[in-house]
Amino acid sequence: MEAYVLEWLGFLGRGFHLVAGIAWIGASFYFIWLDSHLRPPRYADEAARLGIGGEVWALHGGGFYRAQKFAVAPPELPEPLHWFKWEAYSTWLSGFFLLALIYYAGAEVYLIDRSVAALSKPAAIGIGLAFLAGGWIVYDLLCRSPLGAREPLLAGVMLALCAAAAYALTQLYSGRGAYIHFGAMLGTIMAANVYFVIMPGQREMVRAKVEGRVPDPSYAARGKQRSVHNTYFTLPVLFVMISNHYALFTQARHAWAALIAIALAGVFIRLFFTFRHRGTVRPSFWAIAVALLAAVFVALAPRTGPSDPRPAAFADVRAIVEQRCAGCHAEKPTYAGFASAPKDVRLDSPAHILRQAASVHQQAVVLRAMPIGNLTQMTDAERLTVDAWFRGGAKAD
Repeated sequence: MEAYVLEWLGFLGRGFHLVAGIAWIGASFYFIWLDSHLRPPRYADEAARLGIGGEVWALHGGGFYRAQKFAVAPPELPEPLHWFKWEAYSTWLSGFFLLALIYYAGAEVYLIDRSVAALSKPAAIGIGLAFLAGGWIVYDLLCRSPLGAREPLLAGVMLALCAAAAYALTQLYSGRGAYIHFGAMLGTIMAANVYFVIMPGQREMVRAKVEGRVPDPSYAARGKQRSVHNTYFTLPVLFVMISNHYALFTQARHAWAALIAIALAGVFIRLFFTFRHRGTVRPSFWAIAVALLAAVFVALAPRTGPSDPRPAAFADVRAIVEQRCAGCHAEKPTYAGFASAPKDVRLDSPAHILRQAASVHQQAVVLRAMPIGNLTQMTDAERLTVDAWFRGGAKAD
């Protein structure tokens, strides 16, 4: 019953996280687009009277829309005034809930890989939390330092620090655990930007309007900077969110380098669209992104490894699968924490093993991603036996 409840909590948490993330990312992308498309107001008299700095006319869903941005503030504060904050907060909170539910409560399965580092459960959790908090502290200090006024240099330093963090995480955790903590670190920075920088700046604007004074421009400048940073973090975070479905990345020999390369490709893709919104097309950004993805494709391409020259009997493979895999991949899993077979892949009968032969070979031999975290201690000799059987036609005896 406990595993069943955990699966429901995971389903509800993922659903909420997905919807909240769509709302946050959608709003973020829209406002970046909106700022880049502002044009001089069509009605000059009205603009001068109200203090409108720019506007956008749009057509959507069968209606005309006119979005206006005030140079400073409107003559009167309207009600209601939407702040666009809960989209960010709910995304982070639901993401942290999932992190705790899956990777902390189930640290022995999803986070700790003893072939990488023999961490205790409390140590693994503590290190993960330190990366989340430390990532934000270091980033915030850099942005507030003189380096923060030099965006290209700041970007270079952040790239180097992110690469160091990715490398360190892959030396501590399982591939999946390392990737998800890298994404959670970036997601924490994004949400903290909203809570600690962007929202205080917006409150200053409201206070200044109420008190009849000019807002402190430093708040707006910092808020704009962090908002732009958030849009460049978005695609790397989205990649991490789906990376647990792709062991070719998380189980790669240099998984940290693949992570940074794909994250950087996402940054350049976002750069292309950001500049395009401003009316400047930079094909070089796409070229760099494609080159990075192509480099990862080539680097991670499977190589033909040593195989056992002796023929392997299906009976031997069946015994290996029953001992190493069927505890999770069964109609009724016996391994704690699993209410159903992951991805509905069952290996609890000869027919199921034969049907999933290609998947077993891919996950256990080519990617070495299964058993997850090698919980059941599948040996190299057993992997060679599965390989020999598969190369021999994956037939039943």
